[in-house]
Amino acid sequence: MKDAGEKIIDPSRKLSDAIRDVKNAFADRDDVVVDMREAHRMRLDLLAAELAPVFADVPADMDSFDFVVSSGLQPRLWIDAVSHVAMGRDRRTYRFLKDTRIGRVVLAESSEMKLVADSVTRYVAERIVERQRMMEGGVEVAVPGMKRHVVPEAEPPLRSPPRSKGWSTVLSGLGLIAAGALVGLAVSIVLFWDRIVALGLSLRP
Repeated sequence: MKDAGEKIIDPSRKLSDAIRDVKNAFADRDDVVVDMREAHRMRLDLLAAELAPVFADVPADMDSFDFVVSSGLQPRLWIDAVSHVAMGRDRRTYRFLKDTRIGRVVLAESSEMKLVADSVTRYVAERIVERQRMMEGGVEVAVPGMKRHVVPEAEPPLRSPPRSKGWSTVLSGLGLIAAGALVGLAVSIVLFWDRIVALGLSLRP
C-alpha cells in the first residue's frame, strides 16, 4: 500500500489538453468579436448606402470628405478627418461623433438610421457652405435690408501759409544779441564785485 502522504499523479492530465482548451476558448471569444464587427460593419454599410446620393452630390473639387467605412476592431463610417459614425455598445445605436480641440462631441445619436442620415447630410451641407463663403470672402449682413453708410475719407489738415523768412532772421539775431549782453553783464559783475562793494562803502556818509 502507498503512504497516505504520497501525492497521486493523474497520468491522464497533460499540458497539451489544457492548451487545446484555452485555444478553443479564445476561438469562441474571437467568433463573438468577429460577429460584433461584422454586425457593426453591416449597419454602417446600410447607412453609407442611404447617404450615397448625398455623397454623389458633393462637388468634385472638395477633397476634405472621406465617405468610407474603415475596417478594424470597431468599424467607422468616416465623413471627414474629424467626424465619423460608429455603432454603440448595443449594436443598434448610430453615434455621429466629431473630434474638436476640447474633446469628442456627439452630433447625433439614435437607433433610427434616417435621423442620423439627416444629421450627416446637414453637416456636409454646412461644410460646403463654409468653404464657399471662405472662397468668396463675403460676409452676410447681420440685419436684412440694412446697408452700411459710406464714410468719406478724412480731409488732410489745413496748412498755414509759409511766413516770411526775413523777419524770423532779424528776430533771431536780436535774441542772440540780448543773450550775449546778459552773459557779458553777469561776467562783469562777478569780476568787479569787490570794486563795486568798495565803491558803495566809500559813497556812504
